Amino acid sequence: MNLLDQIRLNAKKYQKRIVLPESLEERTLNAADEVIENKFARIILIGEKEQILEKAEKDGLKNIVNAQIIDPLNHEKKEFYIDLMVELRKHKGLTVAEARTLIENPLYLSTLMIKNGDADGEVAGAMNATGDVLRPAFQYVKTMPGISVVSGAFIMILPEKAYGDQGILIFADCAVHPDPDEKQLAEIAVATAKTAKDIAGMNPRVAMLSFSTKGSAQHEMVDLVVNATRLAKMLDPGIEIDGELQADAAIIESIGLKKAPESQIAGKANVLIFPDLNSGNIAYKLVQRLAKAEAIGPILQGMAAPINDLSRGCSVSDIVNMIAITSNQAAGIKK
Repeated sequence: MNLLDQIRLNAKKYQKRIVLPESLEERTLNAADEVIENKFARIILIGEKEQILEKAEKDGLKNIVNAQIIDPLNHEKKEFYIDLMVELRKHKGLTVAEARTLIENPLYLSTLMIKNGDADGEVAGAMNATGDVLRPAFQYVKTMPGISVVSGAFIMILPEKAYGDQGILIFADCAVHPDPDEKQLAEIAVATAKTAKDIAGMNPRVAMLSFSTKGSAQHEMVDLVVNATRLAKMLDPGIEIDGELQADAAIIESIGLKKAPESQIAGKANVLIFPDLNSGNIAYKLVQRLAKAEAIGPILQGMAAPINDLSRGCSVSDIVNMIAITSNQAAGIKK
């Protein structure tokens, strides 16, 4: 069974409640229909019920009738969520009138449902910009305890099985935080190790990447990685992690033995933490194109509850996979 099949099978077992605020977006509605048919999650759609069901019927989607549909303009918990919004943002001066407008925005309603425990996760972004998806998430759901930074991981599935876990590697941060300091880089490493466990089912072996291996070069950028490695061990004493390591020393056993013979990670890493967004984003795209790897993500990590942002060029299959991934994240957070 390949990794995506395993992720979908786990999602089917977990039966998490995933809210989709972009209910009239064609690919999203088709994905919701497929997810409901295959029982990968319990779907909550935000929108006017008659419009959604009419579009579903027109498109031949037979399973949407089994979704929970919430009209953002008129539902029984509207006043409750307005009060909750004001309570959570009163320090920022949010008024009842402002909350009454915001709660009618499906992206805000989705996050309030998650905050209140009425949904387990959210997938959006097929028709909304990343900033619009994440703004309410940062304001209301926020980050998990001990983590102050949100980051983006990619599951890289390579045709060459010699690397990582049978060709599976996790890269981060490749999507969100441009220039992390040592504390933020440590948090990204800890969050990515959790992603490796919760979604890929891996025992994470984390390499903190640099242009230096174990003091082969001296520079403040190397110091940042060394210090981040130390902080990550303090944040999660059980984490298997080492750094600083060059990429080849991290993933090729013969080179790891030569450059870092005392390391338990060198040559065996399956989680690669890049020192900044430049290197992470460039690396995943090069591996995707030149090594013909499948890149699954970005998977947003570090949030107190899973909220994932899609590319606006995503396919129906991409959305189905992200719903399944979000279900796996939600189950991991519960654990």
